[in-house]
Amino acid sequence: MKTIFNILILECCIFFAACSSKPFEPRVNPNPWADDYSSISAMKDYKKWGTYNVHDPSCLLVGDTYYMYSTDAIYKEDSTAIKTDSLPFGYIQVRKSKDLVNWEFAGWAFKEIPQEAKEWVLSNNEGKGASNIWAPYILEHKGKYRLYYSVSAFAKQVSYIGMAESPSPEGPWTLKGCVVRTKKGDVMNAIDPSIVTNPETGEQWMHYGSYFGGLHCVQLNPETGLTLKDMDQGHLIARRFDGRKNNIEAPEIIYNPDLKKYFLFVSYDPLMTTYNVRVGRSENPEGPFTDFFGIDMREETDNYPILTYPYQFKNHIGWAGTAHCCVFTDKNGKYYLAHQARLRPENHMMTLHVRNIYWTTDGWPTVSPERYTNTPQQSIRENDLVGNWEILVIHGDVPSRDLFAGQILWGENHLEEGEENQSKIIALNKDLSLSGDLTGKWSFNKKDELTLNISDTLRNVHVFMGQDWENQTETILFTGIDPKGYSIWGKRIK
Repeated sequence: MKTIFNILILECCIFFAACSSKPFEPRVNPNPWADDYSSISAMKDYKKWGTYNVHDPSCLLVGDTYYMYSTDAIYKEDSTAIKTDSLPFGYIQVRKSKDLVNWEFAGWAFKEIPQEAKEWVLSNNEGKGASNIWAPYILEHKGKYRLYYSVSAFAKQVSYIGMAESPSPEGPWTLKGCVVRTKKGDVMNAIDPSIVTNPETGEQWMHYGSYFGGLHCVQLNPETGLTLKDMDQGHLIARRFDGRKNNIEAPEIIYNPDLKKYFLFVSYDPLMTTYNVRVGRSENPEGPFTDFFGIDMREETDNYPILTYPYQFKNHIGWAGTAHCCVFTDKNGKYYLAHQARLRPENHMMTLHVRNIYWTTDGWPTVSPERYTNTPQQSIRENDLVGNWEILVIHGDVPSRDLFAGQILWGENHLEEGEENQSKIIALNKDLSLSGDLTGKWSFNKKDELTLNISDTLRNVHVFMGQDWENQTETILFTGIDPKGYSIWGKRIK
């Protein structure tokens, strides 16, 4: 009897071992929301704009709630409907979320454009401009919340960065004055603020700027939130190749305490087409910043790595305008990058993309190929990786188009041939070979690091669980940076 029992136990162990060795297969998992929001794009539907009409976001975790502030860029904006239907529209959209997936539209920060900012722009630009508030930035300081904002004239250096303060992230906001302002003839342009605090000294530095003169950095007085020296416009920190044509803007500055480095995220190219995110790093908040190849970002060149760029996975129309990011952490210290993305082919609908950030072994951020959905993580085995994968190499060249102030000309909102990254299909085989559109070898170190050897070039990528938005399945994803400074993305498809 004991012998029979032992045999049964052995057979059960063999059965469960066989089951546990079965490779992972993507599981059906519907997306939390649709990408096309044209059906709820009317002004009266504003309460339904959870992840829609997001442009130039800034995000902060307060308690258990994430607050996000963004520019009032609206698909099919209708100012007449606002007046006719008595809708409570204002300036700077506000959203909040408990999970970074489901967002509640919470209204607007301001009822009107601050008068001092408006007067500065109008008086320096022949009475034109100052019709909106751009690129807010949210900061908590000693229990108070500071909301920085930009008022400008399109394609001009006539701009104003102001600051308002509140005891609550939901306002009401009290205007505290001008931080930096610029006019025609100045080197820089006062838009797109982002702020970092040196944890050792308490010094605060604001990074800002755009196409006009590149990106600049100025020291703030932490007690007031304004510049330490009155009327100081700061110093240059980043520009790019052929700066009289090509756009650089939207600096986002953070400090990573584990790496003891400051990271400067910047956006390149026209916002409606090849908008993309790049990053440099420094030992100091005020720079200098160097890129993936050790190049000073103040030099007139283009920097790497490239973290996002217009892309298209199979079974989806694809995305353009994937930039102007904010970077933030959750309560566990995990990093996220959020940015606008424009749904092709028209590139007018703007949807919020939130992506996990992972850090390479040599200390560079790389982002998930798919949007965040709080997918449960699980142990990934070598056998789980065997199968077909869809991969993207995220790269982009300098735009060949004619541009105006770094932006595309009116009516040229579609991506042109070659202006997006399209995917390839490869197979990771049991014998550790690669086949399909790319060939080579692969290996897995059981620490969630997959190595792809293609044309004798190694590419180390981090693997994790996530959502395949294009196929509405839960699957294994990977992300990394290749030796050229290009991001490489992948997802297990079957």
